[in-house]
This record gives sequence, structure tokens and C-alpha cells, in this order.
Amino acid sequence: MRVIVSCVPQTGHLVPLLPLAEAFSAQGDEVTVASGPDAEAVATSRGLGFRAVGPGFDAWFDALGRRTRGLPGDGLAPERVESYFVPRLFAEIGTSFMVDDLLKLCEELEPELLVFDPYVFAAPLVAELTGTASVLHNIGALMSFDVLELASDAVSPIWREFGISVPEAAGVFAGTTLAICPYSLDPNVIDLARVQPLRPVPVPLASPVALPVSFPDPARPLVYVTLGTFSNNDLDLFRLILTALDHEPVNVLATIGRDNDPVALAPLPDNARVARFIPQAELLPHCSVVVHHAGAGTTFGVLAHGLPAVAVPQSADNFVMAGRLATSGAARTLMPSEVTADAVRSAVRVALEDPECRYQAQLLAGEIAGMPPPGEVAADLGT
Repeated sequence: MRVIVSCVPQTGHLVPLLPLAEAFSAQGDEVTVASGPDAEAVATSRGLGFRAVGPGFDAWFDALGRRTRGLPGDGLAPERVESYFVPRLFAEIGTSFMVDDLLKLCEELEPELLVFDPYVFAAPLVAELTGTASVLHNIGALMSFDVLELASDAVSPIWREFGISVPEAAGVFAGTTLAICPYSLDPNVIDLARVQPLRPVPVPLASPVALPVSFPDPARPLVYVTLGTFSNNDLDLFRLILTALDHEPVNVLATIGRDNDPVALAPLPDNARVARFIPQAELLPHCSVVVHHAGAGTTFGVLAHGLPAVAVPQSADNFVMAGRLATSGAARTLMPSEVTADAVRSAVRVALEDPECRYQAQLLAGEIAGMPPPGEVAADLGT
């Protein structure tokens, strides 16, 4: 079977799709990742085929910037971020950049499946034009239906250019929907016609590796701090969190991203360590609490280990996920205007000491463990 996996050319959009793509490859399918050139290195490093579709993500953002006479989204309230960027950046601009190349690729390869991340609005149109079975691979919680209707309006002229009218929700639900978010955090999924749950992250390692850093008092609870791979450029926020926990009876480990220099945060509190990158699978088994940006990949990894958290959302869909974590009781959420040293310190104390917070996180861990793994889903989609 031939499978095209299409995503926005950003690491945070490609990585959630890789376990399924690799599962297809492992069962002998021919897998091609179709995205902008930014995604090529990651795809090929995992042994997957790659074809360039549209330009890199900087070109998307530059195109929007030329229209706005200012920084796109500047001044928006957090709850408005998704409804601003999805129709403008991903639907209108992204579709115009990707649709022609993706159509040519599907006509050339004649795939049986076109798997796409929910921000690739060119994919439902190409699937409709070529008769290819489409598979929406969510990378977080289901996008708001209101936002999807705005996206439908944005891509309507492009669909009309090909002689057809855009369906509701921009056509993203025309095929199978893979739901990687636990249903209790994403109840709207049950209203869709064809839904297949997919475990978003591996279950915890049976024998975790040793913690790759040392502390003067290793018996203290470990607080892990991360802002992911996209929203990690605010070193002042890392500094605030490290300082807030300076005199708390915890150890603190922050990973700040490959493009940041740990030296920039010196001098560090005695109970803190900073690294550019350490795989989550190596860290999470040792953690008691995680302070994170509420990105989907980090969120699901933390929840799979049953860990309570403090969410400090930074951008995009972080705010949606942070809100759902707060509602579930598995995390304390601090919106940008609420982040102070006192607030961080208090939230971490609650996450450490409140048994209900840990209990709710462990319930979600059980839910994730019960979702089918990528190999099982790949086999089902191939039948």
C-alpha cells in the first residue's frame, strides 16, 4: 500500500504523525512524507520517503505578515489566537502554497491513503479531486467546529477554482478521524461519524534509564520544566520559574531547546540544572511534577506517566489544551498574565501535595494506555 503523510512544515506538526508513519513502513507500506523543506531532515532521519510540497513555514508567516502591516496576531487575547491564525495562515495561505504540489504528488503516486495533520487544509481538497481515502490525524484536541467553519470560508475560493464547493468543516472529516487525545479531554470527538482512537505516545518504559544529571540531594522530588520546541525562546520565563523554585525542597531540571544556550541562564540556583535537550522518555519516569507549555506532545507524555502538572501556555493551541487540563483537575494552569514567581511556586506546591491532582492525572494515564498503539491502527487502516 502507498501512503502519503502530509503535514505543516514544522517539527511540532510532523513528530505526532511519525509513530503511525513508521508503523505503516514497518508493515511494508510505501510511505512518503509530503511537506515543506523544513520537514525533510526529520522525515528522512526516520527512514521515510520525502517529497517537498510548498515552501518552508517562514514563507507562510511572511505572506501573512505582508498583509497585516504588523506582527500577525499581535495584541490578541489568548482565546482568540486559534480563530485568528487557522483561517488566515493555515487555511488560506497554507492551502494556496500546498495544494498544487500535493495534487501533483497524489496523481503521480496514486496512494491508497492520504494522512494529514488537521492544519493541512489542502489535503481534503486533494483527496476529493483524486478519489484518495483521507485520514485526519489529529495532533492534539479536536479543533473547534467554529474555527473549522472559518477555515471553510477561507478555502472556499480555492475549492471553487477546482469547480467544487467546499463541504462543512473544510472537508477535514470526510474520511477517518484519528483521535489521539483521551476522550475525557476531548468529548466532541464522539459526535463524529468515523473515529479511530490512536495512542498518542508510548507507554512508560518498564525499566527507565538513569537520570542523566545529578543533584546535591537526589532524594528531593524532581520538577521538570519545558516549553517544547516552538515556544521556548522566552529565557526570562525559564529564569522566573527557576528563581521561583530556588528555595523550595525540590530539584529542578529545565530543558530549553537546541537553539538556546544554558549559559544564558547562569548563575543557576543550587537546586537547578539546565540542558538543551534530553528525551522525555528518559526524564518523565523520574519526575514528580512537570511545568510545561501545554503543547500536545508534552502534555500526552506527561499524562501517560500519570504526572500532575503546571501549565503555562505560550501560543497557538496551548491555551485550549491548558484549559482542558485545568478542567480535568490534572494540572494547575497559569495564563501569561498570571505568571509570577509567587504563582508558580504556589502552583507547583499544589501539584506536588494535592492527591486529587495526581489521581486525575493517573486516570488519564490509564485512558491513554487503553488506546490502540500505532501498529494496530496502521494494520486496521490497511485492510
